[in-house]
Amino acid sequence: MAEVFLESHNIKNLFFGFGQYNYHLLKKLSELPLEDIKFTVHGKDLNFLKSEFGSTYKYKKYYSLRRYPAFRIKKKYDLWHSLNQNTKIEPYNNIPYLLTVHNTSYIEDKNNYKNKENHIRFQEKLSRSTAISYISEYAKSSTHQYFDVPKVPEYVIYNGNPINKITLPENFIPKYKSNKPYLFSIGEFTDRKNFQSLIPMLKLLPDFNLILSGKNNTNNGNKIRNLIREQGLKDRIIITGKIDDQNKQYYYQNCEAFVFPSLREGFGLPVIEAMTFGKPVFISNNTSLPEIGGQHAFYWDHYDAEYMAKTIMDGLNTYQNKKSKYRKIYKERAASFTWENTARQYLDMYKEILAL
Repeated sequence: MAEVFLESHNIKNLFFGFGQYNYHLLKKLSELPLEDIKFTVHGKDLNFLKSEFGSTYKYKKYYSLRRYPAFRIKKKYDLWHSLNQNTKIEPYNNIPYLLTVHNTSYIEDKNNYKNKENHIRFQEKLSRSTAISYISEYAKSSTHQYFDVPKVPEYVIYNGNPINKITLPENFIPKYKSNKPYLFSIGEFTDRKNFQSLIPMLKLLPDFNLILSGKNNTNNGNKIRNLIREQGLKDRIIITGKIDDQNKQYYYQNCEAFVFPSLREGFGLPVIEAMTFGKPVFISNNTSLPEIGGQHAFYWDHYDAEYMAKTIMDGLNTYQNKKSKYRKIYKERAASFTWENTARQYLDMYKEILAL
């Protein structure tokens, strides 16, 4: 029986994209008939992992010391799958190696970027790979654009939609509630999420509030709070912090539109989540977002406040005039991204690699 090691310790960060990816892939994979493959899951909280996935997997406890060569895992697995491209956990031995690429790190200096520590580490992971999987065509093309990709089997497997069923109780009351129609966005407050562009835009949309959710104790979070004060919008912008699934579903369900002006996305999962609720999505026309949003999303080509506000108003008018059509299209698109399909594609990929 083949043994596959899943380097998945980022599952501990369930409020972040890597954690969600790890969790949902492992969850759906555990529900499939795994036949002649035995998986070992690498994680910090083994009690949590066992309660979620049961005896489907073997488990190996994560220790930070394993980042250092002398303390690396020495067992010779038939395949090592690095689920997250940024991890410093590597196998001790030269064994078959699968790398999943979510996105290329931001290239600040196009002439000297290969000398940066994170880019050196990424190139090393690419170079040792027996096969490479990507979560979008954009993730694949940008990797080929900036790095030396070995001639190995490559796969593009989209992430699934974690909201496969709306479970929001009718009488649910969120911790933070808007007193007028609102726009909604979610994500960690980092420069690349570009939430700061929404603030001057909102000033030109007096009929709407804005709700922003996600980790915000960041430098960018402080900048955004300062900008809100400068623009006099403290009463119209609600910053909730990290939220659970019920609050997230509430804000998707009740928003007028989902807004996501991100500068760089390997996939852009919140776009699909919003479409689950039939909501119009306004997103950046760059990186993976057009690939994921499809032809019926509304796009910003740049971030001038007047232009962004006009795009919102024009898009909402288009959506309202054909609301039933758009809701149907959005929901069907969201339903096409399932973690079950994703897990089946990964299982097929493992079998192909093991047969090499």
